[in-house]
Amino acid sequence: MKEQLNIFGLEKITVAESIDLTISSMKEYGSKHKNWAAAWSWGKDSTTVVTLITQLICTGQIPKPDTFTIFAADTRMELPPLWASSKVITEQLEARGVEVKIVTAPVDDRFLVYILGRGVPPPSNRFRWCTGQIKVEPMEAALKSHLFKSDEKILMLTGVRLGESSIRDQRINVSCSKDGAECGQGWYQEGLKNDLCSTLAPILHWRVCNVWDWLKIFAPMEKYGGWDTQILADAYGGDEAEELNARTGCIGCPLASKDKALDNVIKIPRWNYLTPLKKLKPIYTEMRKPQYRLRKPGGQKRKDGKLAKNQQRMGPLSLAARRQFLQEILEIQNEINIKAREQERPEIILINDDELKAINTMIENKVFPNGWDGDEPLASVPLDKMYSDGSVMKRLFY
Repeated sequence: MKEQLNIFGLEKITVAESIDLTISSMKEYGSKHKNWAAAWSWGKDSTTVVTLITQLICTGQIPKPDTFTIFAADTRMELPPLWASSKVITEQLEARGVEVKIVTAPVDDRFLVYILGRGVPPPSNRFRWCTGQIKVEPMEAALKSHLFKSDEKILMLTGVRLGESSIRDQRINVSCSKDGAECGQGWYQEGLKNDLCSTLAPILHWRVCNVWDWLKIFAPMEKYGGWDTQILADAYGGDEAEELNARTGCIGCPLASKDKALDNVIKIPRWNYLTPLKKLKPIYTEMRKPQYRLRKPGGQKRKDGKLAKNQQRMGPLSLAARRQFLQEILEIQNEINIKAREQERPEIILINDDELKAINTMIENKVFPNGWDGDEPLASVPLDKMYSDGSVMKRLFY
């Protein structure tokens, strides 16, 4: 296992010591708020927060709030082991009186619906539309709706930890003394008087090995709540999750150079039937090619009458391409679920009935992104090159 820098000294901090610091943090700041909430991404850090805080409340080790609401972000693109883990833990949370609200983007805005229905190409580093649309915006809307129902500030708990990101660490170092908070007590930010919530990172001081010790050893023990958290490790690489130091993401993420999280999962025998998911990433790559997309023919003008920049840019997927890729993705889903039934393993749903209906309706209605009408030529059709200054470079071959 790789060593991790411990900012509290040379001696390693234990799980028990980490929990004690979290308890001190919650006693200090939790008592200032009647209502608590937490954002749960189903990952290792936020899962540690929701299970640990719930257990501390149930055992009376920290003050019990009037309400504790957990907002679970369901992007519909999570790794199956992570999804399976969330279902079990949600049942355990609700059995303890914790309200869990599943937050999902509207059907038309979901990842595969947006691509196959509206025709928007898969996200790229130049056009990264996915994170905000399927995760951040739905969560912000859910939180705002919840916060407006309270007359007092809600305490929002996060799974932020030092050591997860160097950029994040620098931001914390600059602001960790705000409101008199110490790093060991959690990163508490009270904010302005008219803000809707204060935030607290109760496991800020936890090392990654502490997180895994909690999820794989302590949390499953009856005295610590009997949480079914061990399955979560499968989403990070099974028994070697801590050594791999893996991070999860969307299935076949088009923005990642390698699908490491999925690679780690399918190495585990009980999840090997998910191997066909490896076909998704090549499909997203194929979607970006000119023969599947439309192109502006040139001559487009702005509102001021001048020629627009990037005259012949590539745009959305053609209707024929959407039908083709929809069929390919449904075949992957079917292939996996046949094996799942044979092996008595969880089935997956890449595209559910509501999403399939939305996709087919958009295709039938010839829906295109704003500024496109579907009459544009395919991007693979040769055109004279047109520039924004109005000049044209003729093709050499016809």
